[in-house]
Amino acid sequence: MKLLEKTQLGNLTLKNKMAMAAMTRSRADNHGVVGEMTVEYYTQRASAGLIFSEAIRISEEATGSPLTPGIFTKEQIETWKKVTQAVHEKGGVIIAQLWHTGRVGHSIERNGKLPLAPSALPIRGMQHFTSQGMKDYETPQEITIEEIQQTIRDYGQAAKNAMEAGFDGVELHAANGYLPSQFLAESSNQRTDNYGGSIPNKVRFVVEVMQELIDAVGGEKLGIKISPLHPYGDMILDEPIKTYTHLIEELNKLDFAYVELMKRSPSFPSPAHYPDVDELEQFGKQIKQTVIANSGYDKASAEAALEKGIASMVSFGTLFLANPDLPKRFELNAELNEPDRATMFGGSKQGYIDYPLLNKD
Repeated sequence: MKLLEKTQLGNLTLKNKMAMAAMTRSRADNHGVVGEMTVEYYTQRASAGLIFSEAIRISEEATGSPLTPGIFTKEQIETWKKVTQAVHEKGGVIIAQLWHTGRVGHSIERNGKLPLAPSALPIRGMQHFTSQGMKDYETPQEITIEEIQQTIRDYGQAAKNAMEAGFDGVELHAANGYLPSQFLAESSNQRTDNYGGSIPNKVRFVVEVMQELIDAVGGEKLGIKISPLHPYGDMILDEPIKTYTHLIEELNKLDFAYVELMKRSPSFPSPAHYPDVDELEQFGKQIKQTVIANSGYDKASAEAALEKGIASMVSFGTLFLANPDLPKRFELNAELNEPDRATMFGGSKQGYIDYPLLNKD
């Protein structure tokens, strides 16, 4: 089985081609600090060839949702050290996913301050989870050039902090409608300066952040996650194929390790003008870095994706959530636990560290 074969990613040797995808779990405290449950959660899943951490806020300004972790204070860094050390002791490899939510946030979680975004355009057709329940999205403040430059520096500092915390690398979260992808979409970016208007201008922010991260930690420890055709967060591009093709062309000029390529979700119907294409075929073939296929894969479809030869790894989300020993279950063709969607975000150990392992059934 290709999924269980060893592989190389940048300077990392991985024991299999199965990655655990980043999944927000909302188990941090009000200061963005993770606890002992989080140590246990990641340690349980150390049989993955690679673990992507849940999305981690790069700064206070990056905050969007309650009870999500950060990596910009000393206390946050110190507690992440406990996670990385425990994962390493189990023979695992863990990468920090770096997160700025942009307009996917609410002033309730930001001390009354509105979120920043490329343009003052709110998310339509959705509500946001807050500590006071579901709320309509607010109209964000348009981020200034000075704030853009500070955000880019914040990404670089967060990457250095992740290295201090013992992570094996970092990933730029440029998918799912968060700040980097907001620069790419006309539904969130109507700027007329160097970060808007033309496609080259709209991809500028992502490319500049990636260069900052390369300068901070080295390209061999760096990757990016993109979701070209996934409309979550009211991400509507006029020309998605053309925009992401240009982005990939620009990324191909940079020296870094991998691109995690996320498929669109059937739960979020594509706009009528979006093409009916397979993302792995359409974009994966254009990418010069290692490709990690993501979203909605099971054992059979993941194996088929590797057989195509475009992707070198596959990342799994809810399957790894409900099955901490997923590689062993695939190897033995064992029955899989079903994820409890009611306990995914926030709460106690239920739905977090209490999913049964094969040897504890």
